[in-house]
Amino acid sequence: QVQLVESGGGLVQAGYSLRLSCAASERTFSMGWFRQAPGKEREFVAAISASGLTTLYADSVKGRFTISRDNAKNTMYLQVDSLKPEDTAVYYCAARRAYSTLPAGNRAGYDYWGQGTQVTVSS
Repeated sequence: QVQLVESGGGLVQAGYSLRLSCAASERTFSMGWFRQAPGKEREFVAAISASGLTTLYADSVKGRFTISRDNAKNTMYLQVDSLKPEDTAVYYCAARRAYSTLPAGNRAGYDYWGQGTQVTVSS
């Protein structure tokens, strides 16, 4: 069972940046970030292929968030810039154990989940 541990969340003012990390206990296939705001469904944020060469972003974060991974460290990152109050949510990392035909933005395609890290953006 792969374990995922997120870190890097916090309370920041609008316009500021954070760097979220997701450390995996072993090498995984493709990975992704999702977020869930109070009273809302968990939504897709970004995804990255196993090699790190292919990335995908939700329209709401495109141009502000950057996903990356360091396979030597079994760690994935999410650089979040120009934060807005509407980015406030618990951010979860997720990983696939193998190739899936489900789209990268579909949370049903992920086999492992972290416990989440809170990001709060004040206006």
